[in-house]
Amino acid sequence: MTAIATSAAVGVDPVDELRDWLEENWDPDLTVGEWWERLGLAGWANPILPPDCFGRGLARGDVVRVAGEIARFGALGAPAGIGLNLAAPTIATHGTPEQIDGFLRDIVTGQRAWCQLFSEPGAGSDLAGLSTRAVKDGDEWIVNGQKVWTSGGHRADLGMLLARTNPEAPKHQGITWFVLDMHQPGVEVRPLKEMTGQTAFSEVFFTDAVVPDTSRIGDLNNGWTVANTTLAFERSGMGAGGQNRRGMLAAWPGTVAGDLGKRVGDVVPRSGRARVAQAGRTSPAQQFINLARENGRHAEPAIRQRLVQAHILGTLTRLTAERHKAVRAAGGDIPGVANFSKLAMAHILRHNRDLGMELLGARGMLHAYDPAGRAQLAEEVGGVAAGEITAQALGAQALPIFGGTDQIQRNIIGERVLGLPKEPGDLAQVPFNQLPKNG
Repeated sequence: MTAIATSAAVGVDPVDELRDWLEENWDPDLTVGEWWERLGLAGWANPILPPDCFGRGLARGDVVRVAGEIARFGALGAPAGIGLNLAAPTIATHGTPEQIDGFLRDIVTGQRAWCQLFSEPGAGSDLAGLSTRAVKDGDEWIVNGQKVWTSGGHRADLGMLLARTNPEAPKHQGITWFVLDMHQPGVEVRPLKEMTGQTAFSEVFFTDAVVPDTSRIGDLNNGWTVANTTLAFERSGMGAGGQNRRGMLAAWPGTVAGDLGKRVGDVVPRSGRARVAQAGRTSPAQQFINLARENGRHAEPAIRQRLVQAHILGTLTRLTAERHKAVRAAGGDIPGVANFSKLAMAHILRHNRDLGMELLGARGMLHAYDPAGRAQLAEEVGGVAAGEITAQALGAQALPIFGGTDQIQRNIIGERVLGLPKEPGDLAQVPFNQLPKNG
């Protein structure tokens, strides 16, 4: 592809350039797919990517400003999700030019949705213990095994697959990262319903599924290195609060969701209402501050203390992201910041869960799982905000588990950041097929 001219190259503020571009290109009568194609090919869908990877090479702070400007303009934002946030930067880092052209174009234009085929029933937090096999057969790989907690699996066109390609190597050294076509015989997807009422995850079964060798990202048996790139982007996104749970977006990428053919002007108001709901918030804890005022509990010392804690925790998360951005811009890094940030966000979710439930009282025991029920409960104490808080409370248990549990994050920080010794009996150098197995 031809590299995109960046704002930095001509000394123009990217937001000013974007505003001019939106004036010339935004058309509410386009389809969602047509609009995303314009946005993506101009480099505005994921502008943090390099210019030769359908991005603009912008710093993270400018990327946030770009997203905010698109929202303020009233246009539909980028085709968010796992493809844009995880697959794209991973392939940009480890892929060949042909893979970047072939896969990233469909990601930034929203033509294909992605899922993450990492965790297994016996390999969740110990991801390197995965047992799904990929066996070479000419120019293809034959895949057999099972994945679980697959984010977006039931609406995905393609999947980021980790499979074991050398069972005789130690567990971290015999894994390869592939791009797998989800729409093929031999791939069975079974959606999982959460206690939130949503279906964000699935379990996936492979029976002689096929992956061409041209869809292998990175070197053979070096998938753990590639996977760590994916996980770093995942944990950074979680630490910043960007979980992109289904139901939060106005339109979804890919062929399964059915949004690409919709008139883009018809889906923008749904995202617009969310922006209006955020308007006027001056604190990360504003939602809880408003509720405390409405039910007359804002003067209680214990409640005030917990509101201040929510504000401080949210502000610290934002400042940590800004500090990391500044360090990276100067060519440095903060070891373990993604792990620290994910731990902090998990703590914030639990804190806000408890605070919200205390403010709601008995109303917190009620939650609706369908539009009719939500409309009915919106007429009760707390209104729409109460429904948002009960939804947050039900979902607060997830982040401390998925993407690597809190305990795993602490292990990583201890061993890789603080240099603490690993636990005795380290099995990392034992060939995978000689590791002890349960049962």
